[in-house]
Amino acid sequence: MQTKITIRNEAQTCYIDIEGTIGVPEQHQFENASTRVATFETFRKEVARIAEINATSVVVNIRSTGGDVNDALLIYDALQGLDARITTRCYGYTASAATIIAQAANEGCREISTNAMYLIHKSTCAIEGNSASLEARAELLRKTDERLAHLYAMHSGREAEEFATLMAENNGEGRWLTAEEAVDAGLADKIIDNVFVGSLVPEGEEALPTDEVKPNVENSVAGEIIRYLLGRLAYRIEEWIERLHEKHQQKRQERLAEKQAKEELTEEPAAEEALPQAEAKQPTHSAILFDEGQRRYAATQVKASEDPSMSAPHALSNEKAYADDAKAFGRY
Repeated sequence: MQTKITIRNEAQTCYIDIEGTIGVPEQHQFENASTRVATFETFRKEVARIAEINATSVVVNIRSTGGDVNDALLIYDALQGLDARITTRCYGYTASAATIIAQAANEGCREISTNAMYLIHKSTCAIEGNSASLEARAELLRKTDERLAHLYAMHSGREAEEFATLMAENNGEGRWLTAEEAVDAGLADKIIDNVFVGSLVPEGEEALPTDEVKPNVENSVAGEIIRYLLGRLAYRIEEWIERLHEKHQQKRQERLAEKQAKEELTEEPAAEEALPQAEAKQPTHSAILFDEGQRRYAATQVKASEDPSMSAPHALSNEKAYADDAKAFGRY
């Protein structure tokens, strides 16, 4: 990271350019990220360099439409902690979290370009979760809005309610202010129109040697933002595909388990039904004997009568034949 450092009027002055979306890593926003500051991590390195050269004056050039409030507050606190005169200069669209950094200047040193636009609004976030987590995040947003309104009031000498009202306009989206309106609202101290916006460095200043030269502002910032968004979109798509694949595998396993359970339930009744049928097909012992008895049965034959003895009871020949048949049938 090499930010342009210049010397003016033999007094050591450090220039820091804050551009792009605050909180998003510089390499995701710019082709030449080494000369841009968009995160507190990068800014912290610049603070160390400022301390090394004992800069008595620090000018922070801001061209950003906002970003992460946390990073902006950290940069604000770091600027406030410097033992130097801090001047902030706003160019182009200065909005949202970028306006927090703009308030870090010393009294009377919050400058804004004559063609700049300024916007403060209620804090927003993207979140998903249950009702408890959503309520907690809503409370955090309310406290953040109160903190920011107080910060604006502290640097303007006005009441925090004025800025809370301004932030709440248009359903919390705020209202774009011209440079004159920003000064009237107490968000800036003075309007400047004699600074060359192309390099963000006033003429007549000698730049210290750096490893790289800051690219011209005319480079396509829109293209850089699009590349960053496409990168984020590709990451989201990959994550979505992975989740979809996991859900598909889970549903497939559930269907297999359900199918196996149904097959087990179907096999048990089938086995139970087969047993009675098999038993029904097997003839009982009494039925076998009955069938064999029928096959061996023959018509009763009447034997010729015999002369009985005088002492034996007389029986008809057909009665004797029936008795013999009954005995023969009983043996089976």
